[in-house]
Amino acid sequence: MTKPLKAPLRPEFSSGPCAKRPGWTPDALNNALLGRSHRSKPGKEKLQYAIDKTREVLGVPDDYLIGIVPGSDTGAVEMALWSMLGARGVDVLAWESFGAGWVTDVAKQLKLEDVNIYKGDYGKLPDLAAVDCDRDVVFTWNGTTSGVKVPNADWINADRKGLTICDATSAAFAMELPFEKLDVVTYSWQKVLGGEAAHGMLILSPRAVERLESYTPPWPLPKIFRLTKGGKLIDGIFKGATINTPSMLCVEDYIDALEWAASLGGLSGLVAKSYANLKVLSDWVNASPWAAFLAEDPATISNTSVCLKVIDPWFNDLSEQAQASVPKALASLLEAEGVAFDIGAYRDAPSGLRIWAGATVEASDLAILTDWLDWAYGEVKASHTA
Repeated sequence: MTKPLKAPLRPEFSSGPCAKRPGWTPDALNNALLGRSHRSKPGKEKLQYAIDKTREVLGVPDDYLIGIVPGSDTGAVEMALWSMLGARGVDVLAWESFGAGWVTDVAKQLKLEDVNIYKGDYGKLPDLAAVDCDRDVVFTWNGTTSGVKVPNADWINADRKGLTICDATSAAFAMELPFEKLDVVTYSWQKVLGGEAAHGMLILSPRAVERLESYTPPWPLPKIFRLTKGGKLIDGIFKGATINTPSMLCVEDYIDALEWAASLGGLSGLVAKSYANLKVLSDWVNASPWAAFLAEDPATISNTSVCLKVIDPWFNDLSEQAQASVPKALASLLEAEGVAFDIGAYRDAPSGLRIWAGATVEASDLAILTDWLDWAYGEVKASHTA
């Protein structure tokens, strides 16, 4: 195939940190509250505005609490796990590396005894019907490193006795999250909205708050994880009084991303744009003789972190080592050409490619990228068969 003449206007297809919103420049940060305390009146107002705008865009129910916490999505998830688990048995789901990390936290770090672990291979979900929602349930909504998401929340009982703790970092702002089925929702700014790193969001249902105020875990909690004091929720965390010092520059960037999201029509506009991006890739995959989705069930294909595998019969005849080298060489070639950055599969995932399709990416750039993918694959294949 002839090398394409046209390059994507923005070659940033990383699955985290993700591309900035279209049209972003550093001028978006001109109103950042720099050189001032985050605990000052204007500082708290900025943080409260970020929380209020999150509720508006994401559609968070009025009786749910939203807090800005340290440590990105990882920090938010671990705050929930270490503060709430242990009151009842736990079911943990994993079908990719980040879900496997939560299995490690629950089973090996917290050392909980009553733990059921449900695992699925990369490309597949575990058996959702086996999950007991009268126990606490820990899961990722979208497997960022496998490109496999849960298709819905039908498997979660509305009258459950346990809490559902959902890592939604690559799902929030791109997929419909049924909050009535979710008690803890976490995500990070650097994913779907393309914000800056190190800050996480922790969203709690009234049931999650009740757990925090009625249960004290038997292990010590570091200060950075503490959500209660004297048996009562530290409600300032959910009113802009963050646990530790946030970057007001990053706060300004998050606010800019939220306002851009609102200009698209809010959550519905973001979801529609992400699915339009997925369609570009789906149409290409359906016609491709060499690429396929890693997700085996079409209903579970992620519309953000799109993971691809090579299915060319030639490729299948290669040694395992040679197979691993092909997608890496393809990704390296496209990066050298300046047309696609950071599209290699995650280090723990099967050999392949991972392309971000969230709303900060343009469908036109993805369409151009598919031509480059075909060209690069042809180049790499030719180098192996020469």
